[in-house]
Amino acid sequence: MKDTTIEKVLILGSGALKIGQAGEFDYSGSQALKALREEGIQTVLINPNIATVQTSEGVADKIYFLPVTPFFVEKVIEKEHPQGILLSFGGQTALNCGVELYRNGILERNGVKVLGTPVETIMDTEDRERFVERLDEIGVKTIHSHPAENMEEARAAAASLGYPLIVRAAYALGGLGSGFCDNEQQLEEVCEKAFSFSPQVLVEKSLKGWKEIEYEVVRDRYDNCITVCNMENFDPLGIHTGESIVVAPSQTLSNKDYYFLRELSIKIVRHLGIVGECNVQYAYDPYAMDYRVIEVNARLSRSSALASKATGYPLAFVAAKLGIGYGLFDLKNSVTKTTPAFFEPALDYIVCKIPRWDLSKFHGVSRKIGSSMKSVGEVMSIGRTFEEAIQKGLRMIGQGAHGFVGNQELAVADVDEALREPTDKRILVIAKAMQAGYTVDQIHDLTKIDRWFLDKLENLVRTYAELEAFDTIESVPGELLREAKQQGFSDFQIQRAVYHDEGSIIQNQDKVRTYRKSLGIVPVVKQIDTLASEFPAATN
Repeated sequence: MKDTTIEKVLILGSGALKIGQAGEFDYSGSQALKALREEGIQTVLINPNIATVQTSEGVADKIYFLPVTPFFVEKVIEKEHPQGILLSFGGQTALNCGVELYRNGILERNGVKVLGTPVETIMDTEDRERFVERLDEIGVKTIHSHPAENMEEARAAAASLGYPLIVRAAYALGGLGSGFCDNEQQLEEVCEKAFSFSPQVLVEKSLKGWKEIEYEVVRDRYDNCITVCNMENFDPLGIHTGESIVVAPSQTLSNKDYYFLRELSIKIVRHLGIVGECNVQYAYDPYAMDYRVIEVNARLSRSSALASKATGYPLAFVAAKLGIGYGLFDLKNSVTKTTPAFFEPALDYIVCKIPRWDLSKFHGVSRKIGSSMKSVGEVMSIGRTFEEAIQKGLRMIGQGAHGFVGNQELAVADVDEALREPTDKRILVIAKAMQAGYTVDQIHDLTKIDRWFLDKLENLVRTYAELEAFDTIESVPGELLREAKQQGFSDFQIQRAVYHDEGSIIQNQDKVRTYRKSLGIVPVVKQIDTLASEFPAATN
């Protein structure tokens, strides 16, 4: 049950919204405040950002519009005298601040208890050397890496590991300052940038091309563990998960792969002593069932916000309750109101997250995407199939796309180069390549994207080509029209495929919708009473 000595809690908020740290931490912080208010616990929030939900009236009991830094947080602690502090709901800024408060003895001096995951565990996950040592204790494989605090140490590490390498800044969010190196010149360039963000860099062996898989894991203080969701990156390792299209649940893993990584995630989280929610990221080679743990985020992340919305499992809300002492068995899912928080969601649909960039706003910026996050937001779409979800998402991203196909001609100087060196337009370059006759194998060789995803995208190109063979919507077979709608084609996309010139498209604006509805090709909505008669046992 909950810790009754906790009457007032300080929450470190999301701070300034910026690339790499955005609205997901407003979401997690708001959920935490809601959970504590439900328990009658007084909340004090530090967050300088007025443009957030968590700083709205009535969400927290007291709000300090101050920077999330040790100096200001100490002053608030001395004034408010909270019994507990939550560090996991404000992103990397809050986590780093909490670690400094702990190291400087400020929390201990003021009798403030860290709720949820202990600071020592946070430090184990943030400091690469400690992280590797902790996972070595249980025989879990990590990426071979060497911490370096100056250029000489970085060069020595590179000589020891051999190229290709990835350099990452320690204690940084969103892959800030990271990059891939194939030679010493590139190493010096990347390290110079990384040292400007952090006093320590991590020089690691590159596993570019492996799959990137994530598991969202929840653990309570009684050592009960569940995996709420697993996700798979459309892009292989080498592109930051915030820059990649992500699907949940994973689509290309076998049952054996899925449970192998699930069991490993629970083993890691238990050994580290996480309390609340965390995110485990893997590089995975399914052909050899080989893996490396990339990192463990001992906090709510962008992936956590996605997992919450994708599954209907309120991760931040549950994590806050676990932080004040509850067990998973004590809580109910606040969304369903019936299933216990101990219940792992099962999805009969697919969720697709697509990042959004605003690189066109900047002059001279590189459009290439990689291990450092440049995306400023994302959309989430839901469908019965990958084809449906990806098309819905691309329409909603706000970059002028109508879906995977049926868009304005994309000008690409060198298609091979654009596939090999990914940019913010990569998904549309794949569409262009497929329509130009590139095979799935050719695109896979250039991008290392799993053939399963490319096969599904090829289905969309094939369906669009079949629609283009007709001149009027009335001549399109009903079966083809139904298949197109099930694959996420909008009426406008179908219209553009059938009526080839702009004049015809405008002239026949509403014909597709009218004709489709006349054939009864509409979304299926079953009434509750129909479901009750079909499945009486489930509804009783």
